[in-house]
Amino acid sequence: MDSDNRTSPKKRKISLAISVIAALFGVQSERNRQQDFSQQSPWPFIIGGIIAIGIFVALLVTITLSVTATH
Repeated sequence: MDSDNRTSPKKRKISLAISVIAALFGVQSERNRQQDFSQQSPWPFIIGGIIAIGIFVALLVTITLSVTATH
């Protein structure tokens, strides 16, 4: 866990994104889940989840509008 504090911000953001995506799909390894729950604050995961869901909904709306568009 000490090595997590020394990781670069870019790696932490990538790790957070992967964790949020895995959680949305319901596939998370036990090791990653324990690492996520050992974080001090849940807010990065909450904000990341809200952003990911917003992107997903926007993607669905875009696909639906493009499929149902009349020419």
